[in-house]
Amino acid sequence: MKIITRFAPSPTGYLHVGGARTALFSYLYARHHGGQFELRIEDTDTERSTQESVDAIFEGMNWLGLEFDSEVKYQSKNLARYHEKIDQLLNNGQAYYCDCSKERIDKIREQQMKDGEKPRYDGKCRDLGLAKTAQTIIRFKTPQTGEVKFVDHVRGEITVANAELDDLVIARADGMPTYNFSVVIDDADMGITHVIRGDDHINNTPRQINIYQALGEPVPEFAHVPMILGDDGARLSKRHGAVSVMQYAEDGYLPEAVLNYLVRLGWSNGDQELFSKAEMIELFDLSGVNKAPSAFNTTKLNWINQQYMQKADHLQLVGLLQKRLMTMGLHLPAEINLSAVVDMFKDRAHTINELADLSLFLLQPLSGYDEKAEKKAFKESAIEPLQAVIAKCQAINDWAAADLHQLIADVVAELEVGFGKVGMPVRLALSGQAQGPSNDEIMQVLGQDETIHRLQQALEYLQQKLASA
Repeated sequence: MKIITRFAPSPTGYLHVGGARTALFSYLYARHHGGQFELRIEDTDTERSTQESVDAIFEGMNWLGLEFDSEVKYQSKNLARYHEKIDQLLNNGQAYYCDCSKERIDKIREQQMKDGEKPRYDGKCRDLGLAKTAQTIIRFKTPQTGEVKFVDHVRGEITVANAELDDLVIARADGMPTYNFSVVIDDADMGITHVIRGDDHINNTPRQINIYQALGEPVPEFAHVPMILGDDGARLSKRHGAVSVMQYAEDGYLPEAVLNYLVRLGWSNGDQELFSKAEMIELFDLSGVNKAPSAFNTTKLNWINQQYMQKADHLQLVGLLQKRLMTMGLHLPAEINLSAVVDMFKDRAHTINELADLSLFLLQPLSGYDEKAEKKAFKESAIEPLQAVIAKCQAINDWAAADLHQLIADVVAELEVGFGKVGMPVRLALSGQAQGPSNDEIMQVLGQDETIHRLQQALEYLQQKLASA
């Protein structure tokens, strides 16, 4: 049997993390078994569905590298097929028209809840043989006896008595089919063999299986993946920060790292943490999916992203850094070497955005000096070291070939002081900070003119400060 899976999002917003993980699991299962992975847009909710959301789904899938194998299916283009199958059920006596008002349904459910019963339609119109009107909806005749039994690839065997299920609505008064009906028709027509989706759909599965059987269609296998929780244990939502896949792109994460994090969010293969896409395809199986909800851990994501940044193609990182800096509205100095900047910070940064933030002091004029560091480093004793370093910098003919670390060491030796007496004021003059890359690295990236400018600027600032004290 050829394995065919699908991802079927509703275009009512962005591609969120939970949906992306479901898509990934479906994609990997199909690829692992040499099957097909399909994309279907469930856009029958015309009031909430937008082209912008459709585009956001495509953008997220493309960014993550989740390629689908056939032309995208749209539910909105399949209405005639749904009505054909609804008519089949009506003609076979497996569906019926219902004219119960919303007020009546609400009243029944309210009373059932008061009586401690499960809220459900009472079947008033089931055997009345009503004709179609502008107000009637269509309900599926759920079997009143027997049970639905299926083996979930994550949850194991599940059994639900048909007596617990009511006659669900399969078409609204305006003729628009409901989710539980249209999804069955689509999956049957597309030949879907395995439905992998969130466990919020698990209550729909017995209802859908009954519809498959009523239509004489083969029932696919199911795997219901547990929900994703936030760092605080609550269901992942907007208040937890970036829950849109493309928000992670904007926040400077690499798609390979996000994909790696998502696959580990509820699936495991021993203690392995880092997986290439090829390894994911080779190793993924539904038996490795956890039954318990997974907690989204930003610290873990940052660690994984850092591992990928350290291994990433250098030119890729340079391009991403440049793009981020342009987004920030920075006009880069013509002489700046972004490749050297990436080398300087890629082992310290967790994201491209953090890489950009760490490098800002190199790319724009200093706005001041760290106050705490200034009190320690900018004293009268710093004047002579700064002057000496400036003089040696001015004497260099070939900056690119100069041993700038030795330059600092020479000043230390000539002045017969500790390295910190020279290194600290120079670092503060060049970066405005007490911590960071080595002085020679900073000097190399800044270039000769900017290095001398910053040292002289710091010297003048210090002299003015001492004069006004």
